Amino acid sequence: MEGANSDKRPGVKDKIVTLIGGGGFIGRYVAQELLARGARVRIAERDPRRAWFVKPLGGLGQTQFAACDVTRPDTVVRTVAGSDAVVYLVGTWGPNFKDIQQDGLRAAAEAATAAGVEAFVDISAIGADPESDSRYYATKGAGEAAARAAFPDAVIMRPSVVFGPEDRFVNRFAAMVAATPIVPVLKPGAQFQPVHVVDVARAVARVLGDAGAHKGKTFELAGPEVITMAELIRWIAATIGRSPELIELPDAAGGLLSLFGFLPGAPIKRDQWKMLQTDNVATGALPGLSALGIAPTPMEAVAPAWLVRYRKAGRFGVRAAA
Repeated sequence: MEGANSDKRPGVKDKIVTLIGGGGFIGRYVAQELLARGARVRIAERDPRRAWFVKPLGGLGQTQFAACDVTRPDTVVRTVAGSDAVVYLVGTWGPNFKDIQQDGLRAAAEAATAAGVEAFVDISAIGADPESDSRYYATKGAGEAAARAAFPDAVIMRPSVVFGPEDRFVNRFAAMVAATPIVPVLKPGAQFQPVHVVDVARAVARVLGDAGAHKGKTFELAGPEVITMAELIRWIAATIGRSPELIELPDAAGGLLSLFGFLPGAPIKRDQWKMLQTDNVATGALPGLSALGIAPTPMEAVAPAWLVRYRKAGRFGVRAAA
């Protein structure tokens, strides 16, 4: 479905697309999709050197790098100048949630409006809600509102948990399963609808390729399957050929552990525990990947290719029969 009717869309060829946070996990895939479509991509990072690995993904002169600190609006203004489109990909697990996910996003949207940018995309999250107990979700929700106030035609994209070779979700659990014979499972019944990072990147490229048709929309980006925390860890264990004992902890124990989330090496932060109180699945009330002509990728179709490094003998290990 990804390539269907692509020749009939306005496209992004030769347009300047600024990716604020373009050297991050999702950003590098968005950059790759846009570069493949002929866009000129400006990667904005606090330290641009950390994103230089993106340069070989495009042709000669197709990428540009800019220093940008979203907590300093003057650097944001300089970064978006001359852009045809801006994508805000910056997020944080704390402690400066508001500075980055709300105020920084507002500054970017205001700068984009002042610069006459055609399209603005905010990568938010399923669960974003200004009234949430989670500071992550609350500032994501407030950031959405701030972006829309400054740039009314902004497109909001709310992915579920995003998985891919560099993610900090599936890989974190895989490392845990590989390292210990006993794995405690916090909030085992919490539900997720993991979405492949490439699908998220394609969604951004599709929207920017026909910005006029999608202006002001909010999308929920989710994978084809809903899975619980316990099911996810069992699947990971089977995929990497491990058989640890899984201990499903009651909520009281999980809540107690989260109180010590500020300590180095803590299994979960307090705000992450609050996030787990809400299932991370699409509501179905908003358009998703299918509305953009993208078939969601099942995790089992791609994840084993990089999870192989967690097997006992890596790529030379023998996977046990299911």
